Amino acid sequence: MRPFKLRILAASAACLSFAPQAVAADALKLAVGQRGSWETAISELGQTAGIFKRHGLELQIVYTQGTGETLQAVVSGSVDVGIAVGMFGVMGAYAKGAPIRAIGSTMTGANDLLWYVRADSPIKSMKDTAGKTVAYSTTGSSSHQSVLAFRDYYGVDLKPVATGGPPGTLTQLLSGQIDVGWAVVPFAVEAADEGKIRIIAKAGDLPAFQNQTIRLIAVNAETLNAKRTILTQYLQAYRETLDWMYSDPSALDVYADFAHLPKTVAKRVRDDLISKSDLNIDRLGGLDASMAEAVTFKFLSSPLAKEQANELLQIPFQ
Repeated sequence: MRPFKLRILAASAACLSFAPQAVAADALKLAVGQRGSWETAISELGQTAGIFKRHGLELQIVYTQGTGETLQAVVSGSVDVGIAVGMFGVMGAYAKGAPIRAIGSTMTGANDLLWYVRADSPIKSMKDTAGKTVAYSTTGSSSHQSVLAFRDYYGVDLKPVATGGPPGTLTQLLSGQIDVGWAVVPFAVEAADEGKIRIIAKAGDLPAFQNQTIRLIAVNAETLNAKRTILTQYLQAYRETLDWMYSDPSALDVYADFAHLPKTVAKRVRDDLISKSDLNIDRLGGLDASMAEAVTFKFLSSPLAKEQANELLQIPFQ
């Protein structure tokens, strides 16, 4: 009996050696600005819907208050990918020698960026902000770029102030610490509907911003070399998620739950405020204008040479 039992055990072991093995998903660490915005929710929603899993990816997502924090995480190598990093921040870091590359756009145009005041404020528009404190998130962010552009376009001596993310900014505004707050859609939309605040400007009001790419998907140069195939898979899943978000009604339920929003607000964000083309990761618009502004606002000492721009901005990613 003993030899027979041993033969059975050996046969069982042989069968197990040919049994299908679970394939571990490739992990990517992401730093994502402004948790809850429609633009930066793509990775989160795609993971919830199982899209990234189908592409063999597991995303580990941490959220930041904006470009400054996200960029620092990418440059240091503590994350693989930074989402919604401001164009000024990326170009400025690259010009200073940081190992930074961009492999996609997260926002072209700027209708998602809002500035607002308390309902009882005498400020009616950005023309009325001379000497007033006007909020942006972090240095080098698209909101920072916008505030500087507002100052230049309207010729007003406003005072830019870094206030971090939208929730903290709203608190600072309502408590009287700042005069003008900033937000990215959908933040501030519900408060405006309730009459707590008044929206006085959108970055999309600036003519130069209407077709200009303002935020990017950034990676460390070493990560790009080491994980090129995985990054390609990530972008494929990202595109698929974007298609799903604009075609499947269930995507609004997932987003509303994630962002803690009424579904009516979520639908308004998708259908009325941010178009699918705004979020096209393969679109790079207004680069010359961006570089000129970066020089004007001292993020660059001079425009990037063509070879530098091609190395930094690998969009569309091949």
